Amino acid sequence: MEAVLRLAVSADGPAIAKLARASVLDLFPAYYDAEQTASAADHITTLDLALIEDGTYYVHEADGEVVSCGGWSRRNKLFNASTAGADERLLDPATEPARIRAMFVRSDWTRRGLGRAILTACADAAKAEGFTRLALMATLPGVPLYRAFGFTEVETVELPMPDGVLLGGVAMERPIDEENAP
Repeated sequence: MEAVLRLAVSADGPAIAKLARASVLDLFPAYYDAEQTASAADHITTLDLALIEDGTYYVHEADGEVVSCGGWSRRNKLFNASTAGADERLLDPATEPARIRAMFVRSDWTRRGLGRAILTACADAAKAEGFTRLALMATLPGVPLYRAFGFTEVETVELPMPDGVLLGGVAMERPIDEENAP
């Protein structure tokens, strides 16, 4: 069965939320303890509807089910649980990077190129709007994908969740180039 990439629509919201939570609960225990995994499932899986409304969020659908999702943002928010410095301000493509956001995959669909396809779609769309760089805040399970796509580590950080739990994260960036791959 093949997964088809398309822009997300509002009606996808419940399926995206279910996928994101399941992805965290299935994939995070290899990188985080039980308390961190539970906190992440509660706080980083909340769908930011602005991504869908802005037309910058994608899903892969297979046999009527959403099996991966992710997108980019032209707004000043780096990740779902972030509030410090986040706002609805539009980023300046000439001086600020577009933000890769809310990437999740169903555990039985990992390692099939879905994440790379979403990242390529994001890079192409951001480039079409004049952005020259991409930035993201990676949780540890996503770091290998982002490195393989040409992102480099800016800094390792502790991400404070609203409940006080800290998650290890990695701020990463890469230029948008012609090929969208290293």
